[in-house]
Amino acid sequence: MLRVAAVVLLLSTPAMAHVVRFEETSRTAFPANFGAGAYVVIQGVAHGELDPADPRNAVIADLAIAPRNAAGRVEYRSEVTLLRPADPARFNGRLVHEVTNRGRKFLFAYLYDASLPNQAALNALATEESVGLGRPLAEGAAMVWNGWDPDVPQGGGNLRLQVPVLAGLTATIRDEFVFGTRLPATATTAPLSYPLAPPAALRLTMRWTRAQAPVDVAFEVAGPQAIRLPGGGRFEAGAIYEATYAARDPRPLGIGFAATRDIASWLRHGGAPMADLPVRGVLGVGISQAGRYLRHHIDLGMNADEAGRRVFDGVLAHISGAGRVFINERFAQPNRTATWHEDFAFPEHWFPLARGAGRDPATDPLVLEVNTSTEYWQKGAGLTHTTPDATADLPEVAGARHYLVAGTKHGGRAGQGVAPGNCANPNNPHSAGPLLRALLVALDAWVTEGRAPPPSRVPRLADGTLVPAETVLGGFPPIAHLPPGVTPIAPVIDWVAGTRPDVGWRPLVPAVDADGNERAGVLLPDIAVPLGTYTGWNLYRAENIAREPCDREGSFMPFARTDAARAPGDPRPSVAARWPTQAAFIAATRAAGADLVRDRLLLEEDAAAYVRGAEALGAVWRP
Repeated sequence: MLRVAAVVLLLSTPAMAHVVRFEETSRTAFPANFGAGAYVVIQGVAHGELDPADPRNAVIADLAIAPRNAAGRVEYRSEVTLLRPADPARFNGRLVHEVTNRGRKFLFAYLYDASLPNQAALNALATEESVGLGRPLAEGAAMVWNGWDPDVPQGGGNLRLQVPVLAGLTATIRDEFVFGTRLPATATTAPLSYPLAPPAALRLTMRWTRAQAPVDVAFEVAGPQAIRLPGGGRFEAGAIYEATYAARDPRPLGIGFAATRDIASWLRHGGAPMADLPVRGVLGVGISQAGRYLRHHIDLGMNADEAGRRVFDGVLAHISGAGRVFINERFAQPNRTATWHEDFAFPEHWFPLARGAGRDPATDPLVLEVNTSTEYWQKGAGLTHTTPDATADLPEVAGARHYLVAGTKHGGRAGQGVAPGNCANPNNPHSAGPLLRALLVALDAWVTEGRAPPPSRVPRLADGTLVPAETVLGGFPPIAHLPPGVTPIAPVIDWVAGTRPDVGWRPLVPAVDADGNERAGVLLPDIAVPLGTYTGWNLYRAENIAREPCDREGSFMPFARTDAARAPGDPRPSVAARWPTQAAFIAATRAAGADLVRDRLLLEEDAAAYVRGAEALGAVWRP
């Protein structure tokens, strides 16, 4: 095992992005070889400086008033993890830059089926299991992660960003807390996003749904940046608590965009610890919040570094819907993610929702946007490829593709079960991983070879596969608790007051067949040849919020094995009626996989894995 003490690697040429030095704090041998030789895990800190007078930095809110060093620059420190081949000769020229999600590494869990007991173990990259299938390590790619948000939880291997404090600035702001979903149900304190400003004028309210009027709740201050119920009582799980208070000391959080931009550019242009690895292509990957970050990054022009050079050649944004991140604003809260029940009136959606045709080929990346059924129901994903009023499909835009992973929930990845948790219906276990693996290969070929990826595959108005939510719910088979509708998508008028316009944009959802399964998008073999109904929505089980959509969850309702075993009222044919023999089921699975391999939407090894899975289901057909 290799370990080094902290080493400072200095910038060698002034032409590089504005990381002024990289401080390497540890170097550890990765404990497995997937085919491209040994790998090393490098931890460190990138020290950067920003010139507030540079036009490329002008979009960063409050950068102009941030404290500066003696050279007139604004400093930041970003924690960095790099996983790279130990032997430069084994490097394939690809740098995969995963934008962290609240400081966490998601790449190997969502794309490569890594499954460990907790996120800290995934963050650590200390075991063979932490990289799952390990495909990038078999190919010789390098991977990097960096901190871009100062507010991510400390510990657990989360990567953080340090930026200056705008000391003395105050404002009245609003925080929201939902225990049991976004916060632990057992927590007895509510963490405030910012320190309280004296005098600590604060109001705490509670309601069960956003349709109800909030009622005042007694509380007590539990420190400079926390409150609790009197005597440390437990908060009601599922209820919406809102604290309105005088806050102080914001930070220019938009520096996070510049930090990611500068670190990616530093590494691709030979900055340590990549000086011996010539980079041919940089692929940005973002999952959920990080996908919204990448949409925002491109919108702000952050894909050109301070020298005007392209940063990411290609971007894969997964489960971002039509949103962006609430970060580039004074007293912003980038951890927010708006859904029907939680964070409903925090900024996430603003015009334009869809990618425009004005792509700059010199600096803008090639983009693949991938969404699940959940993003159509809760995150306005349909608005990424329709007009805002949903009266027309938008034409394919040069340099961009869109895909729906049909029948999948927001967090769909390997190892998920059907236990309902706090939801009313059994949960959806379907994984988007096989499609994401194929699409990252396609993105790589687009970037490095100029080979276009598969055409977009999403539901469309033109063929009747993109419809109002009422159409789906009105014809859905009577097999599950149904949601009240699609989550409204609209700009936020005043996030402190929590106000939105009465009428927003018009998100539509994928049409379904008689079983309730989606008809359009990418139907992976276990959705094309299903053993049940898979949805991207679910409902909470608790009585006080029983009609509220369960936070970004899905449902799975299995088919009965035989028609005689069908539940009363279930109109769906049984497994035996669809595939009288296991051989028929295996043949259908093999054919569905072959079609996707032909269309470059599934890798051959994953098609084979689906067939093996079908072969392992013999018990379904046994008497």
